Amino acid sequence: MAITYKRTSPYANTDVYGFFLDVANIPAIPIDSNDVAYEIDAIYKNRPDLLAFDLYGDSALWWVFAVRNPNIIQDPIFDFEPGITIFVPQKQNLTNALGL
Repeated sequence: MAITYKRTSPYANTDVYGFFLDVANIPAIPIDSNDVAYEIDAIYKNRPDLLAFDLYGDSALWWVFAVRNPNIIQDPIFDFEPGITIFVPQKQNLTNALGL
């Protein structure tokens, strides 16, 4: 049985050998002039999945914020704090980058 990951998974581009993942090949989220500076609200504290659902309609895209903001978010859960400003890709740009 082959293991495959959805295109919304950070592991979608990572090779799988049997039941083991190869070295992670996380998709790049390109910087775009249309990206929006967003200050994280208190309701999203430690919950990037909720923001991903509200912005993109899919909570599985929680990892996009950490990939797009590597100098701001090292830990994708505990660095997701109110008052921190991150750059958020537009839904269409993200769809194009991930091939959704």
